[in-house]
Amino acid sequence: MRFRNLHLQATQRRAKLFFLGLLTVALTACSEPTDFVGSDITSGDIGQGWTLTDHQGVARQADGFPGKASVVFFGFTQCPDVCPAALAEVATALQLMGEQAKDVQVLMITVDPERDTPPLLGEYLGAFDQGLPTKFLGLRGSPEDLRKTASAFRAFYAKSPTPDGSYTMDHSASFYLFDPKGKARVLLSSQAGPEALAQDLKALLK
Repeated sequence: MRFRNLHLQATQRRAKLFFLGLLTVALTACSEPTDFVGSDITSGDIGQGWTLTDHQGVARQADGFPGKASVVFFGFTQCPDVCPAALAEVATALQLMGEQAKDVQVLMITVDPERDTPPLLGEYLGAFDQGLPTKFLGLRGSPEDLRKTASAFRAFYAKSPTPDGSYTMDHSASFYLFDPKGKARVLLSSQAGPEALAQDLKALLK
């Protein structure tokens, strides 16, 4: 338990430092004030040029959901705390959006494709989108695909060994919000709260 607590604290520190660094980039790229709760990353090139396969076997890209805003999040199915909390936050935000939730696509890019098979991703995400008018999609690819995709998002991930001989994954935990044209527009902390997430998604759907 002590090891897990220390590991969690270290992971949270790394995630916080990463987010602050990316936030600095976002603020530098921002050219004018916006009404977003999160940071405006419109003028950057974050999250472009990737292709991954969803858990249903369909190739997906950033601009592959015309007419919908997208929430992109890096995670993995065996994540003990950060990922389920973030996905629950997304589900709550969509509930707050009511009918507009049907115009939002949620994408979790697994940082653990070695263990996160398509069936496992589908089962895992299905626990969070029950009762919602939109279905969450899990995205995966080869180690090289993941490396290129994470680089496009300027996202961090790393394998971290555990005492039992297995491993967990350290990773950045921000929400990237895309507009209906497939352009990354907002960077939002996964701890910003469902109200903030719902507000920024509604702004992108105007």
